Amino acid sequence: MLIIGEKINGTLKKVGEAVMARDAAFIQNLALRQVGAGAHYVDVNAGTPATREPEDLVWLVETVQAVTDTPLCLDSANPQALAAALERTQRPPLINSISGEESRLTGILPLIPGRTAGVIAVLIDDAGIPKDVESRLRVAHKVMEHTRAAGVPDDQVYIDPLVLAVATQQDGALVALETMRRLRAEYPSVRFSVGLSNISFGLPMRSLVNRAFLTLALYMGLDAAIMDPLDHGVMETLMATEVVLGRDRFCRQYTKAFREGRLGRA
Repeated sequence: MLIIGEKINGTLKKVGEAVMARDAAFIQNLALRQVGAGAHYVDVNAGTPATREPEDLVWLVETVQAVTDTPLCLDSANPQALAAALERTQRPPLINSISGEESRLTGILPLIPGRTAGVIAVLIDDAGIPKDVESRLRVAHKVMEHTRAAGVPDDQVYIDPLVLAVATQQDGALVALETMRRLRAEYPSVRFSVGLSNISFGLPMRSLVNRAFLTLALYMGLDAAIMDPLDHGVMETLMATEVVLGRDRFCRQYTKAFREGRLGRA
């Protein structure tokens, strides 16, 4: 499974302060720690007003790429910021995200073909957050119609089934999982990605809830997650679940992690 390190997000207080102050050392340390913990992509989200976001996102891209060649996930709803950042990426990035919203389909989707490693598609549209499975499927059908028309292969589309916090939406996990199951049958080549920490928002011991959901989502075919690779418990759960599901050939990744002392730590 692709691990997309979530920690460089300007909506987080310390990261936002680092972006405003151009504190490259702080951002680079966050990037290197995530890569060292196993991140395959580093998410970069400036989280600043639209008027300055292009400049800030470009700065984040250049700052992270100065210390690692790990590819990036460009996280923005601003087409201008994404276009500017794409010009500076050294390896094809993921884009987070398009959706069923017309502004994203017309503004962001044209940036994707031939320039990226894929795009995350969140199942919301101009009517807002769809609460049930059928509504999310309708959004997914619209998104897939547009990505195919734009020439984006199905296996470069990472559908985010929209994980809602179970503290406020009790069936939030079940709706997301059933959406994945139904879409897998319709689009065998499409991939799935989630924002893992969304599931536990508002609850104590969030890591425990994240780990429970991750296990179920992997069984449903989860391909990627925007998550905290520094959460040791989540990483252990990921490796163990992939072993049980036969997704770790000959248990190589699991046994490698054990030899390196990355399993069983306090």
